[in-house]
Amino acid sequence: MRMLVLGAGLQGSACAYDLLQNPETTSVRLADLRIGHMPKFLAPYSGKRLIPTPVDVRDEDAIRALMRESDAVMSAIPYYFNLELATLAAECGVHFCDLGGNTDIVLEQKKLDATAREKGVTIIPDCGLAPGMVNILAQRGIDEMESVDEVRIFVGGLPQHPQPPLNYQIVYSLEGVLDYYTTLSSVVRNGKLEHVKALSEREPIHFDAPVGELEAFHTAGGLSTMAFRYEGKIPTMEYKTLRYPGHAQIMEAIRELGLLELTPIDVKGVQVVPRDVAVAAMGPRLTKPASTDLVALRVVVKGKQGGKSKTVTFELVDRYDEARGISAMMRTTGYSLSITGQMQARGEAGPPGVHTPDECIPAERYIAELAKRGVNIAESAS
Repeated sequence: MRMLVLGAGLQGSACAYDLLQNPETTSVRLADLRIGHMPKFLAPYSGKRLIPTPVDVRDEDAIRALMRESDAVMSAIPYYFNLELATLAAECGVHFCDLGGNTDIVLEQKKLDATAREKGVTIIPDCGLAPGMVNILAQRGIDEMESVDEVRIFVGGLPQHPQPPLNYQIVYSLEGVLDYYTTLSSVVRNGKLEHVKALSEREPIHFDAPVGELEAFHTAGGLSTMAFRYEGKIPTMEYKTLRYPGHAQIMEAIRELGLLELTPIDVKGVQVVPRDVAVAAMGPRLTKPASTDLVALRVVVKGKQGGKSKTVTFELVDRYDEARGISAMMRTTGYSLSITGQMQARGEAGPPGVHTPDECIPAERYIAELAKRGVNIAESAS
């Protein structure tokens, strides 16, 4: 398999590492605008199979040339490039998946379905942790029921050793986090699609020690298109982010004070975007390279089977890989992207067309692939 990974950041590097663990992978092109610094866990592979490739993803001719030499393309770059990249992949007739995170863009990618089917390839947006893994698990729970009453998804990337005042550290993009904290969240209530304010409706969620009590609150993006697919079919469906208690209240205050706004304001005669200042000020303080992380996840599906009430629960607590220096967020997100790309290349990810992971990824196989990597999802039913 000849694989192309766009984006040499944290998730792209983890995706490339995972691809290289498969002897069927003949080459991995890790492409980005700057590819000078490789993480230590990739260093042993640089050479014949791992090919660092400088490219600007806005250069359509260069991207087409790379795509045509590949069996599958995995995008680990910011979401706002993914529609154009998916369009090029459909045009070139190559499988494509991305980390997604923006439902409006996913709905636009869906319009490429006819082209993808004609070219015999799959395009799968939203293939990370959330959206991605959690949606596949939710769909598996739904499929185990005759009827479904509610689907509740909880997930968060957290420091193993939290430090005040936010008890949080950057595990992917701070800009992305702040987007989620300021965008309305789509939920299904009484069978109808509604939108609720981010950081709202906080509730405690308990995990076994040493994780302990976390708080859950609404953020955007996690349900992706499932909220549209199941409107009128499932009475309740929602996604909430997990943080240590007290985080949401502080971030809500910061937001309500206008410090996360995108509209420029005048500061001593200079036009300044408040969020740019917030990112510049908070970013260095929340970047803690020596601090290990964890990912906590719970997906709960309630319904009926055989005329009796049934609850299916999926749970995961994954931790930083000390031996390789790969974070839990990279393992759960980058590995998920890699697994999806490999399934596509093998023809195991549904029929040609544009699908979200919950529509086309075989959950049992996906869960087994994660387990091979030490990402172990526990399923229970009651």
